[in-house]
Amino acid sequence: MKENKKASALLASVLLVSSLLAACGDTAAPAPAGDSPGKVQDTKPTDISIMTMYYTPEPPGPDNVVVKEIEKRTNTKLKITWVSPNNYADKINVTLASGDIPDLILLDDPFSSQVRSMVAQGAFWELTTLLKDYPNLLQYPKVSWENTKQADGKTYGIPRARPTDGGGFPYIRKDWLDALKLEVPTTTDELYTVLKAFAEKDPDGNGKADTVPYVGFVDQNGMAYLNQLQNSFTKTNGDWKLVDGKLVNVHLLPELRESLEWMNKAFKEKLLPEDVAVMKNTQAKDLLKANRGGLFQDTAEAAWEPTEELRKTDPKADFLPLVSLNGYSNKDSGFFGMYAIPKSVNEAKVKKLLAFMDYGATQEGYTLASFGLKDVHYTEKDGMIIPTEQAKKDIVAQQAFGQIFLKYDPYLRAYRTGMPADVLERNKKIIDEKAKISIGDPSVGLNSETNIKVGTELRKKIQDMKTKVIMGKEPISAWDDYVTKLKADPELAQITAELNEAYQKRSAAAK
Repeated sequence: MKENKKASALLASVLLVSSLLAACGDTAAPAPAGDSPGKVQDTKPTDISIMTMYYTPEPPGPDNVVVKEIEKRTNTKLKITWVSPNNYADKINVTLASGDIPDLILLDDPFSSQVRSMVAQGAFWELTTLLKDYPNLLQYPKVSWENTKQADGKTYGIPRARPTDGGGFPYIRKDWLDALKLEVPTTTDELYTVLKAFAEKDPDGNGKADTVPYVGFVDQNGMAYLNQLQNSFTKTNGDWKLVDGKLVNVHLLPELRESLEWMNKAFKEKLLPEDVAVMKNTQAKDLLKANRGGLFQDTAEAAWEPTEELRKTDPKADFLPLVSLNGYSNKDSGFFGMYAIPKSVNEAKVKKLLAFMDYGATQEGYTLASFGLKDVHYTEKDGMIIPTEQAKKDIVAQQAFGQIFLKYDPYLRAYRTGMPADVLERNKKIIDEKAKISIGDPSVGLNSETNIKVGTELRKKIQDMKTKVIMGKEPISAWDDYVTKLKADPELAQITAELNEAYQKRSAAAK
């Protein structure tokens, strides 16, 4: 479940066409936070404190025109603590530990050990029985609610809902394929052949051997921008796979070994970056925009970012999101964090907070938060929303207040500003095709106390060995030896047992 975090791109990103804006009718009238959904009363504004992320270069200020308009329409007085995603994990830890928690706090990881512990101690409101009165929130997909439930099977937050399809997956230079008369690859073997051609046959026609066929990289915590390639071998989105009804760690499977052999061969033949272990996201995108990269991993709509830049000099430039590899496509969790309410808030105010968020899930609330005021911050042309320069000046974007208010849209990852209609329609079709076959992470939300204690360090050790094998610093036989040790590792065995127990419990509860 990763977001595109480059600030300039995210500032420009808006979501949908007006036909989609009209497609989903609201189930309730916009609700002021001062009362129940759909009922307007002349009451004193409700003070609401919020902590959340922003992805724009600067966060909206308290006098921001959209913030003020939302206050007016919801009868609230908002105090928003905007935090950069780069610092959010640290800020969350400090805030939760302090006990001075805002009325609505975005928990970017609802299953961190700190959050789980606080849930068990009764630190947050359990919302299951209250949500029935807020129909717009209940329009969020079932999977978004199910995957944010805690160990007791109950709901302690409002998911920041995201589509399950169209998330990070490889996208490829379609114009390079056309220049070399190659078909779009559908398997990892076909992909290797294509990347080899990208390296050797001068697909950009500049007469130089300067291409980086696959701009992918890892980090110390995991496979990063090579993870969906790995998953195309293991056929599951993450570190756990269901085998005969039981969760098995993918690192014990032969398919994982095959992925390492593929990547090691690709590294040796210079199909991957030489700095595969230390490359940063911004460096990777610079390569793409400099007409040097052939393939990258990101969301479907994010493929437009380098395409748009390249089309300034080459109208045929085109990054095509792949539907699948080896018959696999990733299904995401359906959420990117959740908003929790601390138990220090009284029940009457909890209902006002839910009404506030319910308004944010209406078409009116969503449009105002993400696009601002019509004919001031956006116009409509040919069925598409076009942001104005004023929107940038006023910091109006889905990456600002749109991180709080959201009306669910399955094509959230199909569109970006400036994208022509044919690319949008292609992306929507790709997302539809992905939805037919996509596979998710069966371990989302499952609790293992042993994993909380030792999982992070164990994953780092596993990744260290994988990185060494990919770069040829260790032979594949070293991986085989390491897997033998993993199979005998008592901590991994305990994590596996605990996750399977949690999985069986959740499966039984769902029946």
